[in-house]
Amino acid sequence: MATTDRQATTLALAHALSAAERGLAVLPLSRSKLPALRSPHRDDPAPSPCHGACGRLGHGVYDASSDPDRIRELFAAAPWATGYGIACGLPPHHLIGLDLDVKTGTDSSAALRELALRHLFTIPPTVVVVTPSGGRHLWLSGPPEVVVPNSAGRLAPGIDIRGAGGYLVGPGSRTAQGVYAAAPGTAHLAPAPCPRSLLRLLLPPPRADQPLPASAGGHGQGLVQFVLAAHEGQRNTRLFWAACRAYEDGIGPALVDALTDAARATGLSEREARATIASAARMTGHRP
Repeated sequence: MATTDRQATTLALAHALSAAERGLAVLPLSRSKLPALRSPHRDDPAPSPCHGACGRLGHGVYDASSDPDRIRELFAAAPWATGYGIACGLPPHHLIGLDLDVKTGTDSSAALRELALRHLFTIPPTVVVVTPSGGRHLWLSGPPEVVVPNSAGRLAPGIDIRGAGGYLVGPGSRTAQGVYAAAPGTAHLAPAPCPRSLLRLLLPPPRADQPLPASAGGHGQGLVQFVLAAHEGQRNTRLFWAACRAYEDGIGPALVDALTDAARATGLSEREARATIASAARMTGHRP
């Protein structure tokens, strides 16, 4: 291995350990920005989904950890790593990444400003990472009970979202395109809370086969049905979305018990359901 690569690996490990001190879960990346460790199941004749339950390394973002000993183990197994990724959606920050690209021929920064004006939100001071191509990653913190999915261009052209199951390239990483660096004056900041109106834009929309009735009473029933149709992995997200809509429409208090019952029918506990509804009330400016 070239001396410069060894230096890049040493620096990447140092940056990764520093990020872990802030509670961020990290994993080693190669110069291609992909996880440095290959899947242990790559040669299986019929590989089944495994998120690390087998106990071996090489499960991508599911390897991510904030434990220093685990991080050193990961980098020791990948001495060619020159960068690190930061897993999104995990406690304590429940990180959401806004990836503003400049390579698509669109002005992603202008698109974000237009969304902010249209939906009345402001991006608070937060960590900003400048990419080698001149793009930016904005770090935001989400509520613990909300699962924000990854998406590419759904919010606006040139804006990708890194949520649960995704990762951001950490500042200090060296890739084939160049070095990722924190924008001046932002490295010391904590990820700022995601504005509630932006958060609602990041959540999955209702399924097309479940239109909500237009009348007030029907609308409430539609929200309940929307929660009842949730599958495992989307129960909290659907409940949070429905509760936000209910409070925005002035029927939140009247719908609390019905939404709670619907959430319990999908497998959530009453405590989980009421906590999620209370969070939606606070997010929309109401007292639960």
